[in-house]
Amino acid sequence: MPDLNLLVIKTSQLAEHAAFYAKLGFHFQFDYHRHGTGPYHYASINGNIVLEIYPLPKGITVADNTTRLGFKIADLDNLIKELPEENILTAPASTAWGYTAIIQDPDGRKIELVQP
Repeated sequence: MPDLNLLVIKTSQLAEHAAFYAKLGFHFQFDYHRHGTGPYHYASINGNIVLEIYPLPKGITVADNTTRLGFKIADLDNLIKELPEENILTAPASTAWGYTAIIQDPDGRKIELVQP
């Protein structure tokens, strides 16, 4: 099975998303930069995964919020305490997949957090 190594999120709220995902643990080497003449964006390297937060393409005014993400979290209860209430969709609970909560990012993308 292939390993995920790159995740790109596009939004009109770059700084807000960088701050939000930093709370989830994507803060190691979070950098605001661009490649050549491309758009400025945020990038974070966490282990083998690069998370990049890019601006929306020209002509697009609303970010796609149908993509669902999932991350393993070491301490789910403490993370949930750090998030604004409007970002929490379901409180942490034991499920067949582990201790799980559903949150949403500032654009409304659902994120499943699992504490194995």
